[in-house]
Amino acid sequence: MNAENHFHFANSKHLDGVSVLDANMREFAYDKHAHEEFSIGVTLQGRQDFFCQGAYHKNPAGCVLLFNPEDVHDGSSGGQQDLEYLMLYVHPKSVDSQFKALGVRDPNQLRVEGCRLDSLALRNQALMMSSLIKDKQSTRIEQESALFQLSHAMVSCAGLLDELGPSRRQDTLLLRAKEFIQCNLDKDMSIDDIANAASLSKFHFIRLFRAQFGITPHQYVLNCRINGARKALGSGMLSSDVAQAFGFADSSHLNRRFKRVYGMTPKQYQIQVRQLPPPIFST
Repeated sequence: MNAENHFHFANSKHLDGVSVLDANMREFAYDKHAHEEFSIGVTLQGRQDFFCQGAYHKNPAGCVLLFNPEDVHDGSSGGQQDLEYLMLYVHPKSVDSQFKALGVRDPNQLRVEGCRLDSLALRNQALMMSSLIKDKQSTRIEQESALFQLSHAMVSCAGLLDELGPSRRQDTLLLRAKEFIQCNLDKDMSIDDIANAASLSKFHFIRLFRAQFGITPHQYVLNCRINGARKALGSGMLSSDVAQAFGFADSSHLNRRFKRVYGMTPKQYQIQVRQLPPPIFST
């Protein structure tokens, strides 16, 4: 294979049927083929030329594409620059519950038309999902959260989004789920674990939780962890102990998540909130 062509696959360690390909190629062209997964690609550099759904497409840097399962396509580098892109592969079984939670009655029939899509949400979620797959410190709930947001963008592109409206009724099963989450923040819990604790099917649980609380259960877990970590840091707990107590892989994992929410590292936060008032000098 030409030295300028590089291909690297990585499978999610938490999600079955989800993987990412990082590719950099110059003089290479794919034969016509099809995948059993949804294939979501983002062109990072150069131009990706391909044939799919009865038409030829040119995908410049920054653009996103989507092949449905069994969509026959090819692909090659277009233009003068090397082609650099990533491609997510998501098996339909991996997003069945997410699609149902978003109002898709028959997930097996979901199909996105157009291949080359003008969707900033899909592009951003594909980049986030691929980043988490390659991050060895990412947790199960982080990857499940990213997969739900990716599913949301896909369903929106298909024009099938049908979300429940806000609900004011306090569902005791959902309150039970919240209690389970609060008691297990230090564990690598999954949405399946939480749905089982609430005695609800996975897709029904996600749909009801989002309608009642205005946030996905995945986001709620992450929010509880970071809020708990902030309080513990404010009390003077060591960063390494905080990471262990609230389900982070280690201190560096806590640092990244904390900075994304508060704009500073845990250490910087501790210094600010625990500063003593300036001394008063008598004259």
